Amino acid sequence: MPSAEDTSVDQEGPVVRPTHQDEIAEAGSELIGGRSGRWTRLGRSAVTPVGVIALVALGMFALGMVQKLPCYNWAWFRGTSSQYTHACYSDIPHLYVGRGFSEGLVPYFDRLPGDMEYLEYPVLTGLFMQIASWLTPGGSIQHREQMYWMVNAGMLMICAVIIAVCVARTHRRRPWDGLLVALAPAFALTATINWDLLAVALTAAAMLMWSRGRVLAFGILIGLATAAKLYPVFLLGPVFVLCWRAGKWREFAMAMLGAAASWLVVNLPVMVFAPEGWKKFYTFSEERGIDFGSFWLVITQRTGETFDVATVNTVSTLVTVLLCAAIGALTLMAPRRPRFAQLAFLVVAAFILANKVYSPQYVLWLIPLAALARPRWRDFLIWQTCEVMYFLGIWMYLAYTTSGDKHQGLPTEGYQLAIILHLLGTLYLCAVVVRDILMPERDVVRSDGSDDPSGGVLDGADDVFVLGRAVHPPRHAVPAVEGPRVEWGAAHGSAAD
Repeated sequence: MPSAEDTSVDQEGPVVRPTHQDEIAEAGSELIGGRSGRWTRLGRSAVTPVGVIALVALGMFALGMVQKLPCYNWAWFRGTSSQYTHACYSDIPHLYVGRGFSEGLVPYFDRLPGDMEYLEYPVLTGLFMQIASWLTPGGSIQHREQMYWMVNAGMLMICAVIIAVCVARTHRRRPWDGLLVALAPAFALTATINWDLLAVALTAAAMLMWSRGRVLAFGILIGLATAAKLYPVFLLGPVFVLCWRAGKWREFAMAMLGAAASWLVVNLPVMVFAPEGWKKFYTFSEERGIDFGSFWLVITQRTGETFDVATVNTVSTLVTVLLCAAIGALTLMAPRRPRFAQLAFLVVAAFILANKVYSPQYVLWLIPLAALARPRWRDFLIWQTCEVMYFLGIWMYLAYTTSGDKHQGLPTEGYQLAIILHLLGTLYLCAVVVRDILMPERDVVRSDGSDDPSGGVLDGADDVFVLGRAVHPPRHAVPAVEGPRVEWGAAHGSAAD
């Protein structure tokens, strides 16, 4: 009888077992009985990979909530530096009051007191925040802030499970890669800092739909994700270039149509009836100066120079465009068409690296993409270590800047090192993914003869337009030759044998 590890949900062949391919996964499996522990012999009805991953994601999310307990109990409400020294800061309780939810103000329609005139989040995220405020029980203002965070945490927990399950199901024969998401330390630490998990969940669901060939559903979900956060729109770039190489213009058009339609459905009512509130997200993003986590901040702190916001916007946009153009050229010139997940990771990473701000929760954008692009525990954990160091670094730096003469925390030079670690970790993972694209035989996802399990209509498609090296690919880049096929109805001894 096949075990849960040996048979996929869709019965499309044996499931790839990371403990038989990855030395880190094999070593980690010793904690639960080794490569063939007793849980792997229970059969599909008892334990499935997706079920295990969902439970692990819930457990890790709960641990992340426990990590926020010092702030939940007192640090959010007693000064500023204590929430930084305990590394448990969250925007959620502070914006409950700061953005008018505690007073019943309607996002985008009601003007806010203070410098921030309207809610500075995209419309779908604003709706998510509003629904959470409706579910928040009454009481003292501190109790309501606590409950608002708790309600949001419950809603975000659902998003976290959706993300882990979607990643586990995107590559049909590699469900255990979802454990990279479920066990990612930076995922647990940053999940409840802000509302990014909503957009990440919609993006993960979109990638699952694309892997199943449901192009219109992919577009609709990407449009909804872009209505929650800007970065998901960048995934349409890889789809464009991949469809160009494969000649899948109809599929690309359907994806674009679905994305535009769903984005408009969400945004149009607010655009029409509250235009000033609707455009606040875009004007705030444009007017925001150099902020935490970016290479821009390191430059300004090291040189003492100041840069005009317009100049920073122009240069950041130009760098992002150039990096995306380089990724597009790589796609058309690679010896074998890159996998969708690889390009999705690269374009989002390019946007993050060139941006003028890097909030600690932005790592959530990359974690599911990294798990699909490079499902190797060593590389993933190297990157995650850098991100955890940055997570600790930013809070210790803020503790230092808010502790007055006590100087508790990490000085400026230490924080700059944390930023550099984050940048180097992300660049390292990008370099490994690019190497896999240029040397497809190094790609672990393709090691079993697969083409692009997350590619949907692109999986196994012929190339129509290529450039440079791809015109005459080396032998190792030729798609894997499939095994012999059974020709039903063929007589024994015929050529079909």
